[in-house]
Formats: sequence, C-alpha cells, structure tokens
Amino acid sequence: MRKVNSLIACSILAISASAFAADGHEHGHEHDPLHGGVVVEANEMDFELVAKADLISLYVRDHGKAVKMQSASGKLTLIKGADKNEVQLAPAGDKLEAKGTFDVSAGAKAVAVVTLPGKKPVSVRFALK
Repeated sequence: MRKVNSLIACSILAISASAFAADGHEHGHEHDPLHGGVVVEANEMDFELVAKADLISLYVRDHGKAVKMQSASGKLTLIKGADKNEVQLAPAGDKLEAKGTFDVSAGAKAVAVVTLPGKKPVSVRFALK
C-alpha cells in the first residue's frame, strides 16, 4: 500500500512539473528580445524598443505573435536628465519607427504611447541600457 501511495504521489508531481515546464512563463510565451532591444510587457502584449542614435524601432507581440502595425500609430518621449524629445512613430513593415538623431545612451528612459486599431492607447515605459 505504501508503494502505491508513493507511486501516485510521484506521478502527480511528474505531471505537475511537466505542465509547468511546458508553460515556461506565467503567460505561456517568451519575453526575450527578438531584435536586440528592451522588452516590456503591458496589456498582455510585449513591446520591444530598439533604440539607436539614428533610428527608433518598436515591435509589438501578442502572446508571442507579431502584431500587424500598418494601421498602428505611436508617440515616443525620450528622457535623458532634464532633456525631453518627443517623436512620432509611423508604421514601417512589422514595426513602428522614427528616423532622426536621438540620445539613447545608457540611463535614458523612454515612454511610448501606442495605438493599435480598435484598441485603447497603451503606455509603455522603457529604461535603456
């Protein structure tokens, strides 16, 4: 009888562990950067900001799948010390982007407001590395 109880307990633990391992994350998808940027989760979506001195790109994933950006819009505010720079983000293929000259050095912060078709605007905060 003791062996049967032990076997049942081990089976339950094994099933629980495999279910947890299959999920990987609490929401069931990856939050890792796919484009070398900084990823932040908001409204159950992942926002990845790729900030370069001459180009800002913002990618959006919903449960791991890329969101179509052709009808999306956005505004990004870059903050470095007392300096603030607002830029409009426009659709560019699978992302929103802005071209220009940007201070995206370590310590800069960014706040993006993204509007996807049929949804309320989402505000996302990033700390640049």
